[in-house]
Amino acid sequence: MWRKWGNFASLNNTFMANVLTELVGRQAARYGSRAALYRREDGGRWIPTSWQQFEHQAECAALALEALGVGEQETVAVFSPNDVKILVTDFGAFANRAVPVSIYATSSAEQVEYITRDSGAKVLFAGTAEQYLIARRVAAAVDTLRQIVVYDDIVLERSDETTLKFSDFLALGEAASERGRAEVERRRAAALPEDTATLLYTSGTTGEPKGAILTHSNFSRALDMHVEALTSLSDSDTSLSFLPLSHIFEKAWTYLCLHIGIRVYVNRDPRAIQDTLKEVRPTCMCAVPRFWEKAYTTIQDKMTRMSPFNRWLCARALNVGRRRNLHYARQGLKAPFFLERGYRFYHSRVFRKVQRIMGIENGNIFPTAGAPVSSTIAEFFRSMGVPIVVGYGLSETTATVSFFPYTGYEVGTVGRPLPGVEVRIGDESEILVKGPNVMRGYYNRPAETAAAFTPDGFFRTGDAGFLDDNGAIVLTDRLKDLFKTSNGKYIAPQAIESRLAGDRFIEQVAVIGDQRKYVTALIVPAIEAVKEYAREKKIQYSSVEELVKDDRVREMVGRRIEKLLAGLASFEKIKKFTLLPREFTMESGELTNTLKIRRPVINSRYAAQIEAMYL
Repeated sequence: MWRKWGNFASLNNTFMANVLTELVGRQAARYGSRAALYRREDGGRWIPTSWQQFEHQAECAALALEALGVGEQETVAVFSPNDVKILVTDFGAFANRAVPVSIYATSSAEQVEYITRDSGAKVLFAGTAEQYLIARRVAAAVDTLRQIVVYDDIVLERSDETTLKFSDFLALGEAASERGRAEVERRRAAALPEDTATLLYTSGTTGEPKGAILTHSNFSRALDMHVEALTSLSDSDTSLSFLPLSHIFEKAWTYLCLHIGIRVYVNRDPRAIQDTLKEVRPTCMCAVPRFWEKAYTTIQDKMTRMSPFNRWLCARALNVGRRRNLHYARQGLKAPFFLERGYRFYHSRVFRKVQRIMGIENGNIFPTAGAPVSSTIAEFFRSMGVPIVVGYGLSETTATVSFFPYTGYEVGTVGRPLPGVEVRIGDESEILVKGPNVMRGYYNRPAETAAAFTPDGFFRTGDAGFLDDNGAIVLTDRLKDLFKTSNGKYIAPQAIESRLAGDRFIEQVAVIGDQRKYVTALIVPAIEAVKEYAREKKIQYSSVEELVKDDRVREMVGRRIEKLLAGLASFEKIKKFTLLPREFTMESGELTNTLKIRRPVINSRYAAQIEAMYL
């Protein structure tokens, strides 16, 4: 019944068809009073939830959903910032054979209404007072929505007769009848591998979001494949849940951690991540490249302020770290004696100190995906001994398609495919994926589903790239983002943007040039860094708008762009740029919920600034 994968035992998939359905009960029987999850209370203390408590709460949630009339394979929506209650809801839904649908906490009322209506959700779980008010608007507009449940202990509107507080929701399950308990048990026993586990709505850089149907079989097989590949993980690890649990990357990673028995700290406020890291000091955490870009620019900024000797020491340390970790350890080779001794010296004197300041000194594996990762940044942290693992995946593939193996990875790639996942390159260099982790299709979208697959069953990712000689995937760009200049030259904007993203003076970039004579860019500078530069150079200004238009600031940014893009072909380089006084945001519609640029929105909103660069 049991077999060994890496450092822990896992149930054979042929024995347990739906891993998620039984996961909490299985782990509660194994770990009992040991902590499964941690949440931070208002006073700042981390409060554990034991596996036994998790099991009891998930069971109460399952019974409450049945009592509220949520049937088998019917949907419930979850609209909340990260919270332990989300996981209780998810696994309660699985036990009831229901389908949780994640909605980003930053979504607008229109987006929440669209997903709630499209998915047919019967219950909407709202996190905060702000989300509760949006949920009330949605309930008035969507007939199929029967109930709101609020996670936070807030004051409800007096006229509200359709909302339960989460404590009352669990109490409803606690008081379930014998008939209700028998029905939930029947549903759990009737669960099938082909059941829908969740709907993951794509963030939609263009058009309306589509709900990817991920089955229990998708998750069961994906978990098995990760356990086979990630042999360094064990139940002695600690994970920090930092990305939104509505993001497939964080959702699938957290499920994997629970499957393995890794303790999970749930970070509620992404703005507090730096403090949270120092408190938790996790061994693993998934993040998007922007997290590492900001860390890189912070470290680089501090290095520029060091004494000449300390700058030399850091440069020497990085050189030794690069040779040891990228020339030898990356290939699974033992470093020469003096190189290894030098590395250990610099690790204790330099790298370890930086890691401790960040809270990542206990790192086992730090997966990063969701956008292109600059090779400079990947090499920098790998040289420091930080185990960044670059990967690639989509909502439609239950997160992972590929990632760096422990040895033999190549910086500049997104690693090799998971065991059991097949990748090939199709027309227009499109990456095509086939495997047991690929979605069943898009919910209520037969035409889009048919268009998403090749005749022989490969999923069309929409990403362009190629396979290197070792079978690793090299991404070039999103097919819809690739453009051609009026001179017939193809441009991959994300590749250019990722080169600029690690600069301490650059916050965001949108590369322009489709059917234009040359490439330009809209650049949001790192305002605080630019203000500091202005102080050093005694540049006077009365507003941020005036500061970003100053010729001396523009010249400084231009020099940095020229240096960062050295080595690109002439037609790929940015010929002109405009500095913007404010960031692209989700609230303005310029970014998706996963922080990707919505190029059509930006092209439309900044049409005048763009046209001015081509006069």
